[in-house]
Amino acid sequence: MENHQPFSLKTILTGAQMLFVAFGALVLVPLLTGLDPNVALFTAGLGTLLFHVVTKGQVPIFLASSFAFIAPIIASVQMWGIPATMGGLMVAGFCYFALSLIVKFKGVNALHKVLPPVVVGPVIMVIGLALAPVAVNMAMGKAGDGSAQLIPYEQAIWVSALSLLVTLIFAVWGKGVFKLIPILAGVVAGYLASLFIGIVEFNPVTQANWFAVPAFTYPEFKWQAILFMVPVAIAPAIEHIGDMMAISQVTGKDYLKKPGLHRTLLGDGLATSAASVFGGPPNTTYSEVTGAVMLTRNFNPRVMLWTAIIAIVLAFVAKMGAGLQTIPVPVMGGIMILLFGSIAVVGLNTLVKSGEDLTAPRNLTIIALILVFGIGGMHIGGNEFSLQGVSLCAILGIILNAVLPKAVQQPD
Repeated sequence: MENHQPFSLKTILTGAQMLFVAFGALVLVPLLTGLDPNVALFTAGLGTLLFHVVTKGQVPIFLASSFAFIAPIIASVQMWGIPATMGGLMVAGFCYFALSLIVKFKGVNALHKVLPPVVVGPVIMVIGLALAPVAVNMAMGKAGDGSAQLIPYEQAIWVSALSLLVTLIFAVWGKGVFKLIPILAGVVAGYLASLFIGIVEFNPVTQANWFAVPAFTYPEFKWQAILFMVPVAIAPAIEHIGDMMAISQVTGKDYLKKPGLHRTLLGDGLATSAASVFGGPPNTTYSEVTGAVMLTRNFNPRVMLWTAIIAIVLAFVAKMGAGLQTIPVPVMGGIMILLFGSIAVVGLNTLVKSGEDLTAPRNLTIIALILVFGIGGMHIGGNEFSLQGVSLCAILGIILNAVLPKAVQQPD
């Protein structure tokens, strides 16, 4: 009955609730990478609508800002600027199209042969651990690169500690919907503490209009930024498969077969490429929203269309975007400490669940080189082009996996 009532008040309110669950993580990515949070809201809504068109409106899922791209975006913006970074991200989205074709014609196993856990796991770990210094610097009131003290250390450390503590409490002990909003809870607690000690600067809010078109940034194409960004798509693409399995288990439907993993991958890639056209962060399927679907038992995909529409409408509320940009650095830093550590644990879990002997010479070599190259800051190339970070790790892992001989099975 519910499926035939897309305009019912219940469907619209449930859609708004899903955005509430996703909101903290959605706006965190642009705030950390220097992108516009209003643009991120717009592109999350647009990306979700495109995903639902590609998948024929069958999967109850919402797409928004991807954490996997935070470190590469920060690095790329510093080297080539936001427009060139967007060009690189657009092409990275096209990589999903290629992966979609592989899955369609060769099956999921072909993808796992090229990208086994021994490659994907440590690459995901690098995404989290390479950002650890940025999180710690911000928690201490510094700029992400540690170059300037933005807020006095004595104030910053208390604010970041409170933000982290509240995030932890909600994540570990939260019940029901509260368990799904730890980032949002941490931001609110840290912001209130910042207001109390007077470190929030309100000028951007008072100067902003109530309503305005988001500050869209259009892509430029530089081959250096493209080559830097394309390999990063590997980790979130593999994560996408896990998310599809999760939502399939929650709803009792196999979305890997219908509409098919090739369609969901294509939808995710299209959402990422479309986001970059307007200057928004890449999109990915949101686990928080999958958790909310499980909690509410509302499996109606049309709910997510309302979540997307509401996100697009809110993108034009300029004062809200200005307000988000007043969140002090230590609030973000406290939450990032847990967030980036959690990403590393996801990578570690990928390795553990694979069941492989991680100390076998072949596996040890692949994992060790990916981790040290990524966390140590290795870069290959010069001023014209430099391959580093997640991009370098992903390419290195794929090459080593293809070249190194597999262990010969000894007969019993």
